[in-house]
Amino acid sequence: MTFWICRTCGVEHESRPDVCAICADERQWVPADGQHWTTLEELATDGQRITVHELEPDLFGLRTVPDVGIGPTAKIVRTTAGNLMFDVPSYLDDNAVTAVQDLGGLAYIVASHPHMYGVQVEWSHRLGEVPILISEPDTTWLARPDHTIEAWKGDREILPGITLSQPGGHFPGSAVAHWSAGASDHGVLLSGDTIFANPDRTSVSFMRSYPNRIPLSGPVVQRIAHHVSRFQFDRLYNNFDGIIPTNAREIVLRSAERHAAWTRGDFDHLT
Repeated sequence: MTFWICRTCGVEHESRPDVCAICADERQWVPADGQHWTTLEELATDGQRITVHELEPDLFGLRTVPDVGIGPTAKIVRTTAGNLMFDVPSYLDDNAVTAVQDLGGLAYIVASHPHMYGVQVEWSHRLGEVPILISEPDTTWLARPDHTIEAWKGDREILPGITLSQPGGHFPGSAVAHWSAGASDHGVLLSGDTIFANPDRTSVSFMRSYPNRIPLSGPVVQRIAHHVSRFQFDRLYNNFDGIIPTNAREIVLRSAERHAAWTRGDFDHLT
């Protein structure tokens, strides 16, 4: 079956519309010269590949080289009960499938939000009909429906020590994954870009749109921080290569207070 991949966001589509709905939304963008599409076959001919690297014991990053779409770093968490792919590359080939199989395959595929759907259905099919979990509030963004897709909401422990949750914010169903065994049993939060690790590694950001610079309100940001603070985690990874290496839970709470204070106008005297 031929399906189409948006070159801008990297999300798979069952058919090729005039404009990708995800990119036409205010959180994303359509190129000035119009919509562009590609296929796996075309990307393979261009020399596309997937790289896999270890981030810490039992956590691996997958990247498309060169970038396809937004170019995130997908994550695979390895457990004795099965593996989770959190966020999804926009490309795969036989070598990528073999590399993931060598890690133990996949038990679940989960995207933090619609920008990270990638070619999730293709990954599922190539790895044995792996269940794909989609946040219930965001199912309207699916552009390639499939029988492997299941909607979910609330909190859900999908594997021992790995719990999905939906703090919302960036999208109503924006999800995070808490991995209790990560960071040497101090806990890891895979936050997508619901909570975005900043380059200083001592703060995080919260945005409705990163490319278009649309902020979230202070109350929403505090809600997100309170939601994830129910979990114990020392380290945080966003959906690219950003990391808060230690004290991540405290940094999330402190950053949320700073965001709320700026949006309230507490620091207007500095501007």
